[in-house]
Amino acid sequence: MKTVALVTQKGGTGKSTLVVHLAVAATRHGLAVAIIDLDPQASARLWAERRNRDDLAVVSARAAELPRLLGEARQQGADLVVIDTAGHSDVTTGAVIQAVDLVLIPCRPSLYDLHASAETAAQVKRAGGKKAAFVLNAVPSRGSRAEEAREVLRDVLPVAPVEIHNLVAYSDALNDGRSVEELDEGSKAAEEIRALYHWIIGL
Repeated sequence: MKTVALVTQKGGTGKSTLVVHLAVAATRHGLAVAIIDLDPQASARLWAERRNRDDLAVVSARAAELPRLLGEARQQGADLVVIDTAGHSDVTTGAVIQAVDLVLIPCRPSLYDLHASAETAAQVKRAGGKKAAFVLNAVPSRGSRAEEAREVLRDVLPVAPVEIHNLVAYSDALNDGRSVEELDEGSKAAEEIRALYHWIIGL
C-alpha cells in the first residue's frame, strides 16, 4: 500500500484539488483507493458527497486517527491512500509526514507560496530521509513564473516534472464531484493529472 500526503503551511495552494484528482486517476487505473481528509474544511469530503459514487472511500478524520485508519486501509486491501491536510502547520503535521511514504508540497508560483513552501520543506527535512517533492500548481499558461519557481525550489527539495496549470476545467469538474478526466479525458487538464499520477506511482 502506498501512502501520499499533500502538505503545506499555506491555504489555497490546491491540495484538495490534487488529492481528489490523483485518487480518481488511480481508480481509473484499477487501484483500490482511499482518501483520508484531515483538513477541518473537509473539501475532499464535500466533493465526495457531490460525487455520490462508491468507487473510492473518503473519510473525514482527525490526525490522531490516522494510524488506525491506515491500518484499516491496509487490512481492506487498499493500493493507495491519499491524505489531505489542513492549510496550516500544527502539531499534527509532523505526525502525518512521518506516517506516509511520500509527501507532496503543492506550490503556486508566487512569492508568498514559495516562502510558505520552503517552511514546509524544512519540516519535511526534519523528519529525516522522507521522500518528498514540490508540485507546481495553478501555473499561468504564459510567462516564466514556473521556471523561476523551479530555480528557487530545486535547491530545497525535488520538483515534480509535471506542472498543473491554472485551468477552469479543474473547478468545473469539482463542482459536480468529478475529475477532469471524467469531464473530458482528452483535455490538457486530464493529461496533466495522468502525467502527475504516473510520476508519483513510479517513485
